[in-house]
Amino acid sequence: MASSDRERLRATFDADPELYDQARPLYPPVLFDDLGGLAALGHHAAVLEIGCGTGQATRPLAERGYNVLCVELGHNLAEVARTRLAPFPLVEVVTSPFETWDPAGRKFDLAFAATSWHWLDPTIRFEKVADVLKPNGALAIVTTHHVLPVQDGDRFFAEIQETYVQIGEPPEPPPPPDEVPDRASEIAASNLFGNVQVRRYLACHTYTAGDYISLLNTYSGHLTMKPSDRSWLYSEIEARIGRKPNARVRKHYLFILHVAQPST
Repeated sequence: MASSDRERLRATFDADPELYDQARPLYPPVLFDDLGGLAALGHHAAVLEIGCGTGQATRPLAERGYNVLCVELGHNLAEVARTRLAPFPLVEVVTSPFETWDPAGRKFDLAFAATSWHWLDPTIRFEKVADVLKPNGALAIVTTHHVLPVQDGDRFFAEIQETYVQIGEPPEPPPPPDEVPDRASEIAASNLFGNVQVRRYLACHTYTAGDYISLLNTYSGHLTMKPSDRSWLYSEIEARIGRKPNARVRKHYLFILHVAQPST
């Protein structure tokens, strides 16, 4: 992704933080249990969260007793995060792009990026994380993928691709979960991190047409569509879901956790 496109698209999430907080799916609790073990996090471990959004992943970290410093690009997202995380005195939210944020000499046991790593400048992200970690620290990256299990996936997501094609968008049918690659090789190729451990988690969420359209309105690709194309797409989605027997659609998510240690 070109730098200009990355800057433009990642800014779209700040437009409606309340909707983002309401519509986006939560991460599985077991992911955070595994994270603590894989990263060998002790009580009150110092965690740097990169791109906390509204704090959806921050809360489970705070509930486990970690000291969390969140660096969030979006001013509106950061304000919602501060409100949501006010009950946790060990959490601080800083508004800044990670790329230009000044750690002021602070070092962390863990740098954590949940569905935000791909929005960071690839030319500096690994180097900057390595610089702020303690010698025995760890990098954790969570990626989120829309998948379509072969056995029980909702075929709506394959069938709706023809509607995207009709408005000039490339079809992107969700793949089966076992065809989604992890990022272990990319992390290792940085030559700054190794011993990458990977865990995968499959979850399913059910949406009404209205709820699913709300979710789409938190995705940069849909927010930047031509308004007339987006309106027609949403009307087709609403009609198709409305014709389903229960007027609901089931969306499967694959969350992939990567935990890596600094190379020595």
